[in-house]
Amino acid sequence: MAQYTLYYWPLPFRGQFVRAVLAHVGAIWEEAGTGEVAGERAADPKVQLVPHMGPPVLIDHGAKAHLSQMPAILAYLGEKHGLLPEDPVLRAMSHKIVADANDVLYEMTRYNGAQAWTAAAWKEFQPRLGRWMEIFEETGRRHGLTARAGSMLGTEAPGLADLVAAQLWGTMTAKFAPLRPLLDRHAPAIAALSDRIAALPAQVELRKRSDEEYGDEWCGGQIEASLRAVLKAPA
Repeated sequence: MAQYTLYYWPLPFRGQFVRAVLAHVGAIWEEAGTGEVAGERAADPKVQLVPHMGPPVLIDHGAKAHLSQMPAILAYLGEKHGLLPEDPVLRAMSHKIVADANDVLYEMTRYNGAQAWTAAAWKEFQPRLGRWMEIFEETGRRHGLTARAGSMLGTEAPGLADLVAAQLWGTMTAKFAPLRPLLDRHAPAIAALSDRIAALPAQVELRKRSDEEYGDEWCGGQIEASLRAVLKAPA
């Protein structure tokens, strides 16, 4: 019997962060069908599982809990499954890394798809994207992360911060290969961490299953099409 049910589109993007954590802790979960996700999203807030604007939504069946918003879901799973450091500052840093990842997704989709990418907009954004990579890199390095070893916050075992950083940059650069050299240049330790996390058996299986189900898609729709177009365009 499933411990959790995830409501998300048949795409990686924000839902993949939740999937990665569930896979890492060995949880059993099921995915709501696209029709169920769309119906729940469109429902009146008075009858929604949890009042929300859009997925992801996670049901914890054992706790009879319903959660929305990626950062809130990850905070809950991190707490429940022991993926947060004991030190209160490092716990706050874990949540900060999740918030940063959410901001990167927002910017990469041009404000959740409000605008399409153009060649000019992408050129203007590249220094900012590099700075985001450097922010993650410096965060890890201040806690002992190197290209060969270590973690985002100096923990011995991978925690929520590591799974989130790896999911953000590893998935993005796997789906958009032209971005990997940029990550290697601006954040080599993060690139290596992403590879180490991706090589964990549970993550290998998740990526295999996701690639089979979602193909090359990342966020989908016109915004992804416009991003692929500018990445293919001559520099």
